[in-house]
Amino acid sequence: MSNAFEVNFDGLVGPTHNYSGLSYGNVASTGNQNAASNPKLAAKQGLAKMKALHDLGFKQGVLAPHERPDVASLRLLGFGGTDAQVIARAAKEAPAILAAATSASCMWTANAATVSPSGDTADGRVHFTPANLNNKFHRSIEHPTTRRILQAMFADESRFAVHPALPAQMHFGDEGAANHTRFCHEYDGAGVEFFVFGAAAFDNRYSKPARFPARQTLEACQAVARLHGLKEEGVVYAQQDPDTIDAGVFHNDVISVGNRNVLFHHEKSFLHQAEVLAELDRKLAAAGGSFIAIEVPQAEVSVEEAVKSYLFNSQLLSKPDGKMIIVVPEECRNIERVWTYLQKMSSSGGPIDEVRVFDLKQSMQNGGGPACLRLRVALSAAEIDAVNPNVMMSDALFGTLNAWVDRHYRDRLSPGDLADPQLLVECRTALDELSGILALGSVYPFQMV
Repeated sequence: MSNAFEVNFDGLVGPTHNYSGLSYGNVASTGNQNAASNPKLAAKQGLAKMKALHDLGFKQGVLAPHERPDVASLRLLGFGGTDAQVIARAAKEAPAILAAATSASCMWTANAATVSPSGDTADGRVHFTPANLNNKFHRSIEHPTTRRILQAMFADESRFAVHPALPAQMHFGDEGAANHTRFCHEYDGAGVEFFVFGAAAFDNRYSKPARFPARQTLEACQAVARLHGLKEEGVVYAQQDPDTIDAGVFHNDVISVGNRNVLFHHEKSFLHQAEVLAELDRKLAAAGGSFIAIEVPQAEVSVEEAVKSYLFNSQLLSKPDGKMIIVVPEECRNIERVWTYLQKMSSSGGPIDEVRVFDLKQSMQNGGGPACLRLRVALSAAEIDAVNPNVMMSDALFGTLNAWVDRHYRDRLSPGDLADPQLLVECRTALDELSGILALGSVYPFQMV
């Protein structure tokens, strides 16, 4: 029996969680713009999901939030003075830019990086490439801190390689694991890495969406595969259906999710879908696996219903008996056709036989479901032993982090509150304590002065 596991590292929601509607192309994000948020509740909802999966026996870790507002980015844009003066001037002259610099979007760690397990890479190490998230300003400022946090978590360079992000330029727009899935027979064996892109930057033969931006480029996918030392026979590239992007599917993980040898996806996920599935089947068979595709017909669940419910922004988790749990947000239960499909699928005798529902409304209202909140890292037992143990979920850490949230987080944050300079003080105080709890060292800019 394999002695390897898929570990989910969930983003801990930061103290500045707010609804500024910054993510054009993400229908939920823009639809809830200017609503009041509850950072304390958001963090506790995320922690509750982590603890529940830990209690079910799954390996679960925590990814720390970032310092916000990002005063350094505001200074680069010409706002000067003390930190409080920088915030005050940005609030007066460019409130939208202040909102972007205060976003807690790093909570969605599916966008933190692309990860290739050691079974796939040329040097036998686990490789991480932080996503440049070039399409949105508020996310493009994340990757330097993300890299430092990953390096603090995966510090053993004999086992882990944490690369810099790709060039921060539109031709290499990279959204991380939200557009990447790995298929395998066993987590520590050779697998097939599935890269999904929205458009090609240098090749006009590929179509593009007309309404919303294609955030991931083919060229970025290819660059990450090269950096990670992946073999051609272990990689499949697929283009998202442009019409599906224009319907609000801003990342592939809003229209499909995979685990081990199973792909759960919508009928309208990819261009040339039959050919994509055939290539996945062929290459996974060559790697010793047996590919299973579960395709949801448009007639049973429309793309619009998939976007509204986040049916596919779910987690697939392997149980000891070989079957899988699907973890979905509460919104799936509230849409009749989606819930009917889930009940039918889980009772069909197929590989997914259990549905778990979680209340993640604070994240969902900003456009992020269960899959957005986690970064998957397949690790051998020896590699798990090399991970910073302080970031791994436990009963003790769950209690410690909930108490930390209670001490430092507000229970209401409205757009006008972003101008309060005290919010930065609160965030830095909280993160200084958190970096000690998680034994990260000095990973935040204010700690490196």
